[in-house]
Amino acid sequence: MVIGSPNIHPDSFVAPNVHIYGDVVIEARAVVMFGVVIRAELDRVEVRAGSNLQDNVVMHCDPGFPCIVGRNTTVGHAAVLHSVKVGDHCLVGIGSMALTGSELGEGAWLASGAVLPEGRSIPPWTLAMGIPAKPVRRLTEEEIERQRSGVTTYQRFLEAYKPLLG
Repeated sequence: MVIGSPNIHPDSFVAPNVHIYGDVVIEARAVVMFGVVIRAELDRVEVRAGSNLQDNVVMHCDPGFPCIVGRNTTVGHAAVLHSVKVGDHCLVGIGSMALTGSELGEGAWLASGAVLPEGRSIPPWTLAMGIPAKPVRRLTEEEIERQRSGVTTYQRFLEAYKPLLG
């Protein structure tokens, strides 16, 4: 269901049971999987080119705090992004939360189940873990490649699902 006038690029994939409300931009080759809820009644939500939102992700905003997912980023199943800026090439782990005014620098990872509190940041190319999430170390080259591989996998899903559902 789509309410309002979101801008959804024709070369993206948005699953049929996704709910999109308000000022939303979904760029080319973005993949928005089943059960995702994007609510942008209070500020803008952007999902930039090549990124993927896995099943049951929730994105929402407070006034004055847009929610932005950068290019070629993976947001894992059931993650919650609330008025956060996520850089390019990031990984937001399964079931994690990033809260109002928080930020993930380019290539940063927020571990599965972690909670990034309001106004906190993760430096570029750094893994943050825990509740509250804290930076623990720099990412390895193998981890960076694994994130790229995950983005490629979801690009294949776009190619598979779009002709069937999209």
